[in-house]
Amino acid sequence: MAKAKALKKQPVFLVVVDDSEEMHQALQFACGRARSVNGRVALMYCIAPAEFEYWAGVGELMREEAREEAETLLKSLAGEVQQQSEILPELVVREGPISDVVMKLVEEDATIRILVLGAGTGSDGPGPLVSQLAGKMSGAMRVPVTVVPGNLSDEQLDLLT
Repeated sequence: MAKAKALKKQPVFLVVVDDSEEMHQALQFACGRARSVNGRVALMYCIAPAEFEYWAGVGELMREEAREEAETLLKSLAGEVQQQSEILPELVVREGPISDVVMKLVEEDATIRILVLGAGTGSDGPGPLVSQLAGKMSGAMRVPVTVVPGNLSDEQLDLLT
């Protein structure tokens, strides 16, 4: 009981996992901050809704494959988080439009205190999720959004945390 109460008091840094290069900067930043403030890291992977649902069986098979891929990726990253922060992360897999899923998770989980996103460095801008959650939808967020530039080195990130 006391351990559960202590876990609720630890700030959770939520990192949205994808295949972008800048996600790794966000992950390293979140691990460093969690280590510095005795917090935890949560990794969330969002499965995009199936493009077509013409055959229910095909759609279900696609969902199962996407979930397996998500779980494999999260387990791999969990080892990285544990190595960097010495804390086992929380792993979350959800399905739906990513900005809606992130907003809903933040509302549901009161332990999440900061959303950490990596910003792309290309000419396309910081990325659609950063643009939505740190821009248009930021006023509706219950927690602060930390946007980590995707061009920071490991050394620069260590200095920030």
